[in-house]
Amino acid sequence: MDVRSELSKATLFQNLELLAHQIVEGFISGIHKSPFHGFSAEFAEHKIYNPGQSTRHIDWKLFARTDRLYTKRFEDETNLRCHMILDNSSSMYYPEVKEYSLDNLNKIGFGVLSIAALMQVLKKQRDAVGLSIYSDTYDFHASEKNSERHFQMLYSKLNEVAANKTDTKETKTYTFLHQIAEKIHRRSLIFLFTDMFQTETEEEKLFEALRHLKYNKHSVVLFHLLDKEHELNFDFDNAPKRFVDVETGEQIDLYADSIKKAYSEKVSQYQNDLKLKCGQYNIKYVGIDIRSDFSQVLNSFMIERQKFV
Repeated sequence: MDVRSELSKATLFQNLELLAHQIVEGFISGIHKSPFHGFSAEFAEHKIYNPGQSTRHIDWKLFARTDRLYTKRFEDETNLRCHMILDNSSSMYYPEVKEYSLDNLNKIGFGVLSIAALMQVLKKQRDAVGLSIYSDTYDFHASEKNSERHFQMLYSKLNEVAANKTDTKETKTYTFLHQIAEKIHRRSLIFLFTDMFQTETEEEKLFEALRHLKYNKHSVVLFHLLDKEHELNFDFDNAPKRFVDVETGEQIDLYADSIKKAYSEKVSQYQNDLKLKCGQYNIKYVGIDIRSDFSQVLNSFMIERQKFV
């Protein structure tokens, strides 16, 4: 089913859980021949039987249908702890979107839907999820849990974020990443969704904050969200334009062609430095164009989850 054409600005985030379910189902249907063929809603309440385990909880009916051994997973059993971190600063609301659809999102919309889709997968697997949201303040924190009530609370908060554009807010990424790292006590898989544009500009402090997320042997994935056409390639026509910093209010009038080359080189260098530092700290870096689909996010999750557990 093509959900892209059926969603408008009024309805896109109205039922976030349902939309996340549709995104995940579309992803599953596209990977049935991939190494992740065992990833299916049919087995959401089971786990693969490992030789040497007790045979007490083997689901023999499922074995008869699939010729594979699975054990029943109980509701209170959590195999993975996962914490989502979302940058909610003003730059994440770029570009301005008047009518939302799955192929017309700003960065915050893409981040919210990515998190909701990952939560849908984690919920099926009975895994625990936590959420932190920051901008110029530490806006929200919820520790990792796997109850239905907890998931509904997180969906509600994400819907609130997506539906309400923030006032002008700066980004204090490294200030709050340190605080978030201190709150995640048990080993977890951490996903950070941000455009890495911040008003705190001391790069060494930023990289130290990213390294702090590795505390307690956490696995960390940085999803770097950008509008590739404009924020990387600076692809604007050459009519005179006023460019406004949405976080500080600073502005400059210029012709795009006059700085396009220098701008693109500077941003590419910053992105390469970020990749290099992430590699040094054993942080998975994933560059995301928000005009793409969600497969890169979900594929990255599947790979990191298999490595983590």
